[in-house]
Amino acid sequence: MNAPVLSDTLLRILADKEAEVRTRSAATPLDEMERLARDADKPRDFTGALCNAVAEGRIGLIAEVKRASPSGGLIRDPFEPATIAREYEAAGASCLSVLTDAPYFQGAPEHLAEARKACKLPVLRKDFMIDPWQVFESRTMGADCILLILAALSDAQANELEDVARSLDMSVLAEVHDERELERALGLNTRLIGINNRNLRSLRTDLATAERLVPSVPADRIPVAESGLRNPEDVRRMANVGARCILVGEHLLRQPDLTAAARAMVEA
Repeated sequence: MNAPVLSDTLLRILADKEAEVRTRSAATPLDEMERLARDADKPRDFTGALCNAVAEGRIGLIAEVKRASPSGGLIRDPFEPATIAREYEAAGASCLSVLTDAPYFQGAPEHLAEARKACKLPVLRKDFMIDPWQVFESRTMGADCILLILAALSDAQANELEDVARSLDMSVLAEVHDERELERALGLNTRLIGINNRNLRSLRTDLATAERLVPSVPADRIPVAESGLRNPEDVRRMANVGARCILVGEHLLRQPDLTAAARAMVEA
């Protein structure tokens, strides 16, 4: 298998994440984090929420809550996760995605907890998952779904992380960027296949990535188009190739009327 060519930024993020997990897991050992996770409230049905949207002929919008990004800088200030979550819910979003990485996205576990408490939508923890400890941590902070970036994981790692998530009744969004990663993702059990339009080396977005890959996603899986969607025309472009679920963040968060912007995506 050829290793993906990652950007220097992503390589730094993954190295820093390994150090972060070592530090945090030393403070709260794995067995204790697992106990906390299994004692947490039952997760909301993330996959079901998207399935329901598609079954009803709607766009399944995973609306993102994030303050900043390495490529976009500060995106929204003031940043109020609870308010953002309520506005997304009012617009008809199916799910939320909340960034929890601090060094590169100015995220925090508290952002996820605040957003989830403010609405009834299932929530994806958007972070760089590399260790089972993080999956248990995700459940303790209220996450209903985790993201697995195939480019950052071996098949053994991806399977292990998915197994932990499934044992907690959590959903998994497997993110791919090319044909080889798609083939690997289809070896997992999850129905949710994220097609990221952002090139891992240049960090530029191109909707042609999803147009190329979505037709190869089997009918029993749910393709989710990620990155680069900026208007209803882009949403229709993705729907035309079979991706009726989308993940949108930066475009929405830069709009003064968040509810109207999100509704336009849902009703595209």
